[in-house]
Amino acid sequence: MAMKKTQLERLNAARLQDSLRKSAPPDRYAQGARTLSRREQRERDRAQGLVPFAVKLPGALVKRVQERAGDKPLNEVVAELLERGLGD
Repeated sequence: MAMKKTQLERLNAARLQDSLRKSAPPDRYAQGARTLSRREQRERDRAQGLVPFAVKLPGALVKRVQERAGDKPLNEVVAELLERGLGD
């Protein structure tokens, strides 16, 4: 079955994109960075004594916490605020 011209062009574009992606250096766009699987991340968190704790907060409060966090990880900022609030 003959392909339509548009289908042929899409296929050629996909081939070109794939070849460009494969030829990119491994460290480009963090391609060389290793990401942890969910299981590995849970094991790492458990080893650090971290426990998942889900809460529902008002949107305005979440924005304030995010602004306070800036570049710091949100988990650390929330833990610090809870420690201060509980007075431990």
